[in-house]
Amino acid sequence: MKLQHHNKPIRRREIARMMDLSAVQAQNTEDEVKALVDLAKMHRCIAVFTLPSLTPLAAQLLKDETGINVGEVIGFPSGGVSTAIKVAEAIELIKMGCNELDMVINVGLLCSGRFEDVQHDVRSVVEIADGIPVKVILECHHLTDAQIQEGCEISITAGAAFVKTGTGWAETGATMHNVALMNACAGGKISIKAAGGIRDLDTLLELYRHGATRFGVGYESAKHILSQAQD
Repeated sequence: MKLQHHNKPIRRREIARMMDLSAVQAQNTEDEVKALVDLAKMHRCIAVFTLPSLTPLAAQLLKDETGINVGEVIGFPSGGVSTAIKVAEAIELIKMGCNELDMVINVGLLCSGRFEDVQHDVRSVVEIADGIPVKVILECHHLTDAQIQEGCEISITAGAAFVKTGTGWAETGATMHNVALMNACAGGKISIKAAGGIRDLDTLLELYRHGATRFGVGYESAKHILSQAQD
């Protein structure tokens, strides 16, 4: 299946450049990270994400590569750690070689209506990142539409580069409804990353049509999607 964009089909290599390959489940091993990096190198995917303890491995494997980012997660998966801890995580991860950061929004504070505190939390990480793209994970599974919209507004105001649907740990992943809602709220001011449950090309293409331009995908799903895409 071809994805049409401005009447031109998007090919496998272009889809790969929208894919963040992810090994961010608790049970992911060093061998799985190595396989993920190999797949990213083969298709020139945009980034590889692991859990923080495996960042040095990913950074070492990608040290001679250009165009494949080392991504990491902050406050993962709950978002409930203090702002100081999130900032400390960001500092450490950047020193390890990360050049993309996906931080989990403080879901509990967002649901509590403490919007100024949530904005401070996001802004603190954005500021310490100092130009490194920060994606704010909303974990939409736990939010109402109004809270998703508020999370988008907070992320825009705080200077984040992306809003992201979820961690992949919640019961539901990216949905067309949530991506469309985020896209409507974004108004071109922030980009959208979809993650969770993206296991085939048709799903990725439909999420793209609804406004997502980055996709967090695990190893097996990424292999399947890239095999379905056309050269």
